[in-house]
Amino acid sequence: MTTLSTTNAAAVKRRRRRSALVGWSFILPNFIGFAALTLVPVIGAFVVAFTDWDSFSTPKWIGFANFRRMAQDDNFWTAVQNTSWYAAGHIPLTLAASLGLAVLLNQKLRGVGLLRTAFFFPYITSLVAVAVVWNMLLSPDVGPVNQLLHHLGVAHPPGWTTSTQWSLPALILTSVWRDMGYYMVLFLAGLQTIPIELYEAARVDGAGSWKRFWHITLPGLRPTTFFVLMMLTISSFKIFDLVQVMTEGGPGRSSLVLSQLIFREGITQGRFGYSSAISLALFAIVLVITLVQFQFQRRSER
Repeated sequence: MTTLSTTNAAAVKRRRRRSALVGWSFILPNFIGFAALTLVPVIGAFVVAFTDWDSFSTPKWIGFANFRRMAQDDNFWTAVQNTSWYAAGHIPLTLAASLGLAVLLNQKLRGVGLLRTAFFFPYITSLVAVAVVWNMLLSPDVGPVNQLLHHLGVAHPPGWTTSTQWSLPALILTSVWRDMGYYMVLFLAGLQTIPIELYEAARVDGAGSWKRFWHITLPGLRPTTFFVLMMLTISSFKIFDLVQVMTEGGPGRSSLVLSQLIFREGITQGRFGYSSAISLALFAIVLVITLVQFQFQRRSER
């Protein structure tokens, strides 16, 4: 009896070991890629931020000197301000546009599948192509947007990407147009989880479209809205490629954002220590905002 129990225990251990090996065989390839391309560089950035390093010479430990320099750097604070303004415009506009599209295209309309595809297509289009096309559309002299504004009676239309006042609004407009299709799909998925019986009961009770939206749709979309808001916040604060292609941070420093400043200091100027310090500052900003969002979400759930 004892021998049988021992044999069974050994067999159970072998099955558990085999299951663990199978699990690790699925996880390990992805984890190796994550470690090599993400985890190790992030840890390296934490270390490099406290050094003076140009990628050619030996790193020199300088402690918090990079952070003291950053606190006195006018370019850094300009980039923080521009990034914040961009996020303040991009997040609510994209949220509202994508939610509105999702509610509209959740109806039984003719050709709704084609419309959903059309609105999602800009998100999978090359961002360089999107930036080039929108630069042409927003051209101050020959762009269709300003031509239309001229026909509508606007004597002096905006300079858009050539103007220090309108460069950020131009970037926000372009990014909202590009991103709203993706978040529309997320909201559409969230709408499918709301029981149709709730709408039918509210309609029987005499609730109008606005009341059904306010008291059924929005509460039902709370988890989706939180996820979309968090993703929008992260993507807004790390915006780089669209700015680099459309304005390169100009005119002047009017559209300089933190990710672009990190690129300039590190890749262009070769100051990788200072660039890593700015990247840690960006990480801290996004982390704090995300934690605040989680706190608000927990309070709303209570």
